[in-house]
Amino acid sequence: MGLRDRLEAGDVLFTAWSGVPDTIIVELLALQGFDAVTLDMQHGAHHEESVVRCIPGIHAAKKPAIVRIPVGRFDMASRALDFGADAVIGPMINSLDDARRFAAAMKYPPLGERSWGPTFGLPRRGGTMADWLGQSNQRTLSFAMVETRAALAVADGILDTPGIDGIFLGPADFSIAWTNGGSVNPRNEEMMGAVEDIARRTRAKGKFAAIYLSDPADTAKLAGWGFQLFAFGQEVQLFARGAEAILGPARAALKPA
Repeated sequence: MGLRDRLEAGDVLFTAWSGVPDTIIVELLALQGFDAVTLDMQHGAHHEESVVRCIPGIHAAKKPAIVRIPVGRFDMASRALDFGADAVIGPMINSLDDARRFAAAMKYPPLGERSWGPTFGLPRRGGTMADWLGQSNQRTLSFAMVETRAALAVADGILDTPGIDGIFLGPADFSIAWTNGGSVNPRNEEMMGAVEDIARRTRAKGKFAAIYLSDPADTAKLAGWGFQLFAFGQEVQLFARGAEAILGPARAALKPA
C-alpha cells in the first residue's frame, strides 16, 4: 500500500526525520521500524544531490520517501517528485498565494502546473508514462506547513486549495508565533486548543493531518485529535539514545555492588 492508501485506511504512521545527507545513514534509517523516512532540506543538511541519491535506499526498504523543501523553494517540490518522492512538505505556507504556488508545483495540469520530466522517478518506479501521468496527482501528497498566526488565520483556505492534500503542523515555530516570540515550547499547553482545532478542521475537510512529535507520550492524544502522520527520530537523537542504551548498562555493570 502507498502512503495515501495507508492514510486513507486510517493508519497512524511514523516517519523518521533525516538531516544527514548520507546515503548509507539514510538506508540504515529506512531499515528501522519507521513507516517512512523524511529528508529535511529546510533545517537539515539535505540538498538536491542527496535527495536524488537517498530516495532509492528508502524505496529499497519498501518505505515512502518524504521531502521537506526549503522555504519558498516550490521548484524543489517538483524536482523531489521527479526524483521519486512520495510526498513533499512545504514549510511556512502562510498565505493562500503560498498554498496555490505550492500546489501548482506539486500537481500536473489541469490541477496544477507541474512540468513533465520524471527523469529518475519513472524508471525507479516502473510503469509507463501514461501510468505516471494518470496516477501522480493522486499518489503523491502535498503537506502545507502551518507554523504561524498568519497561516492559522487562513487555514481553511489553505485546506480548500486544490492540490493541497494535508496540513503538517510545526509545533516549535507555532509556539514561537503563539507567544509572540516569547518562547519556543512545542508542548505549550496554551496553544493545544489551536493544535487540536487544526487537526479536526483538516480531517473534516477530508485532508490528512501531520505533526512533528516532540514527545512520544503525546501520540495517543494527538492521534485522538486526528493527526495520522508523526515525524520524529532525527539521527542525532537516535544516535544519542542508542549510545546511552548501550553505554548506560555497561558503565552500571562496572560499579561496585
